[in-house]
Amino acid sequence: MSPLEARGLHRFYRRGGTEVPALLDLHLRCEPGETVAVTGPSGSGKSTLLGLLAGLDDPDGGQVLVQGELLSHLSPAAAARLRGRRIGVLTQSSGLLGHLTVLENVRLALALRQRAGGGGGPTPEELLEGLGLSEVRTARPTTLSGGETARAGLAVALAGAPDVLLADEPTAEVSLSEESLVLDLLQSWRPAVGATVLVTHSPVVAARADRVVHLVDGRTVAA
Repeated sequence: MSPLEARGLHRFYRRGGTEVPALLDLHLRCEPGETVAVTGPSGSGKSTLLGLLAGLDDPDGGQVLVQGELLSHLSPAAAARLRGRRIGVLTQSSGLLGHLTVLENVRLALALRQRAGGGGGPTPEELLEGLGLSEVRTARPTTLSGGETARAGLAVALAGAPDVLLADEPTAEVSLSEESLVLDLLQSWRPAVGATVLVTHSPVVAARADRVVHLVDGRTVAA
């Protein structure tokens, strides 16, 4: 069984009186343990695809399945429960709550996943130690460097051992040296038998993936 599969995704947006396609008959099947990099120019549909894979948006056609469970076309509450059990999402804004410490953010993410019926994996403290964040565990997000913020967001996304990890530009705000570190950590902490999908403009990130899917105008093309 594929941990993550998209079948014939279509997504359209309206711009004035014109219907603009964002994705056109897109298919994606991830194998257990696979990391897939999604590349392409701005406006090619990468972020739209990530939103559909996370169940944050619904396709106009097609469907998304996570471990064989239908994610698309559910009620918002049902999609949130499935996402809570099985999917970790790392956004460019990191998803960290500013009024909580780094450790509290990770603990909250774990509690939400357990409440949704998921859970397991390393403890929050073990995650932060493995990601080199033990010294800033009591710090607030606004005091972190770019690399620390990226790693803390990764810890939140990985809390509770999700089956699927989705990351939007995971190294966009870090230096070259921190980029290598973040990628090493992604390799070490990604879902072992699940799926990892990285949306990126970085050729360095793409080179570390098992497979690259290149989008142009909402369609997959040869990279």
